Amino acid sequence: MAHTKAKGSTKNNRDSQSQRLGVKVYGGEVIKKGGIIIRQRGSKFYMGENVMMGVDDTIYAIKDGAVSFQTKTTGSFTGKRVKRVFVSVK
Repeated sequence: MAHTKAKGSTKNNRDSQSQRLGVKVYGGEVIKKGGIIIRQRGSKFYMGENVMMGVDDTIYAIKDGAVSFQTKTTGSFTGKRVKRVFVSVK
C-alpha cells in the first residue's frame, strides 16, 4: 500500500470564485435609490432614465421606482445602426 497521496492530486482542487454577474432586478420590479439593477463586464446594457453606471459597468438606480427595459436602435461610433437594450427607472 502507498503511504503518500498521488503527486498531482492537490494541484487540481482550486478554482476561481464566480463573479455573480447578471440582471439582479427584472422589468416591472420596484427598486430603491442606490439599488443595483445589473452587474456586467462591458456595456451589454445601457443607461436610460434615473440610472447611472459605476466604474465597473454596474447599472444602479438613482431614484425609487419600477425598473423597465427598452430596445432601441442607435448609431454606433462607426455609423452603423445597432439595437441596444436601455435600462430605466420610472
